Amino acid sequence: MIVVDDCSTDNTIELLQNYPVKVLSTLENSGGPNKGRNLGLEASTGDFICIADHDDVWKPNKLASILKVSDKAPIISSGYALIDENTKKRIKRVKTGVGWYVKFPKNKTFLNKLLRKNDAQITYLGSLVYSSKLKHIRFEENFGVVDFDWILRLFHKHESIEVCEILYDRYVEGTNLSLNGPYRRKDYFYSLMCLEEYEDEYKSQVITSVKRINGTRARYFYYIGDMKKARKYFLKSQFNLKTLLYLVTTFYGSQYMKKNYNIFG
Repeated sequence: MIVVDDCSTDNTIELLQNYPVKVLSTLENSGGPNKGRNLGLEASTGDFICIADHDDVWKPNKLASILKVSDKAPIISSGYALIDENTKKRIKRVKTGVGWYVKFPKNKTFLNKLLRKNDAQITYLGSLVYSSKLKHIRFEENFGVVDFDWILRLFHKHESIEVCEILYDRYVEGTNLSLNGPYRRKDYFYSLMCLEEYEDEYKSQVITSVKRINGTRARYFYYIGDMKKARKYFLKSQFNLKTLLYLVTTFYGSQYMKKNYNIFG
């Protein structure tokens, strides 16, 4: 286990002295997780790599379950439960009725993520275990917080597997990076920028991706209650019945939508 401390102001370093782990530290607080992740990747020596964020709680059998299929593909993910600390809701994110695991052919998950498909393989960072042969794929440090481009590069032209079992809990609250305004802005612009790398080979998919990235941006503003900006980005997204429903309820009915449907996250 490698722990990277990003110059935290709590007693992380002192607590870690009680455990047999390798501790690294950034020279100064980087403002995001990517600098620390890259330091950890550089120091890693194992056959497989997994990245644990501070708001993930693993089940005791997480690694044992995933490693059962580690010989079948270089990248494995799993299901998880999303726990909203504010509403106390527990949302299961796991495939059902498809067996214990699902294998995705080469490039399938890459294309699904490029198209921002919701029913694609789970690729949230905490779910992934992957071969050390891919450790050279590093996270961007321009903003230091975006991982969409990393996901695309990791899965590009590779096979993968999803274990259909809830193997960890992901806790979300108002202070989580995924709901942070500056982070959402950086994620939006960097995600659009990284698509240029794939424009020639995947032209139609990139066009669709741009529209769906705008849809994600719109739902974020919808979720936090900024309906003027939500409407702006919904109009740049894919236009369908769902988008129309969102647009209508930016004027009236958004509280019902937020209470009964998973809008964002």
